[in-house]
Amino acid sequence: MRSVRKAVVPAAGLGTRFLPATKAQPKEMLPVVDRPAIQYVVEEAVRAGIDDILIITGRGKRSLEDHFDRSIELEASLVAAGKLEALEEIRRLADLADIHYVRQGEALGLGHAVSVARKHVGDHPFAVMLGDDIMDERFRVLEQMIAAHGQTGSSIIAVKRFPIEEISSYGCIDAEPAEGGLVRLRGIVEKPEPADAPSDLAVVGRYVFTPEIFDALDRTKPGVGGEIQLTDAIAILLEEQPVHGFVFEHGRFDIGKKLDYLRATVELALDRDDLGPEFASYLAETVRRRGLV
Repeated sequence: MRSVRKAVVPAAGLGTRFLPATKAQPKEMLPVVDRPAIQYVVEEAVRAGIDDILIITGRGKRSLEDHFDRSIELEASLVAAGKLEALEEIRRLADLADIHYVRQGEALGLGHAVSVARKHVGDHPFAVMLGDDIMDERFRVLEQMIAAHGQTGSSIIAVKRFPIEEISSYGCIDAEPAEGGLVRLRGIVEKPEPADAPSDLAVVGRYVFTPEIFDALDRTKPGVGGEIQLTDAIAILLEEQPVHGFVFEHGRFDIGKKLDYLRATVELALDRDDLGPEFASYLAETVRRRGLV
């Protein structure tokens, strides 16, 4: 079984849920504490043993490339100022992994974004990591998904239980229990109405695919919103080979949602040794002062 060493990060979306902040900057570059959201995604991939990352971009996304590139002028300024810790941090960004970029010429959906990675990925299993989904590193979701792929040889998708009234925002699976704590997909549908949802298990922004997903994408017709839906390609794939779901509960933040963005900022700041204690005291005092408890 080939190890998963490549990741595809779709990051071409317009970020309309976070306007006006995303009018002139990519949503993936919104800072969470002191790092842009996409840095958390890339660092997660590296922790999971992935060293080859393809970021799918679009117009107005040049700052993503700049962030992971060297900045000689900035480095010289930091050296002159004696800020060696900051210098080490920004140099580390350029050495995290082999990071490549390709543009999605048209916004034709997540499935189309993944399909443009075919030449880069080749005949290898690979991860897909949505560029505005952050996973708390304590829960090691991607690592466990890669391990599950190694055991089953199948595609693995991350799924999480949601209140049924929220299910129409996601792909939703019909599944049965399988070995190793996984579920085996029997069906999948994109953004069903709550009354039509086959379960409360929704697909969220982490996938490990066999390369056959590209053939399925080639046969996928435009679906919801007139776009090529990755969910529809998964439905085609599971007609030909098993697809499993990895069920998890905690640690995911959708940075495109304002409330999740705030949650991520608070929770990840609290985890920091340099910020957590003082920030926790501030939050407790603020809650007390406002009479919220």
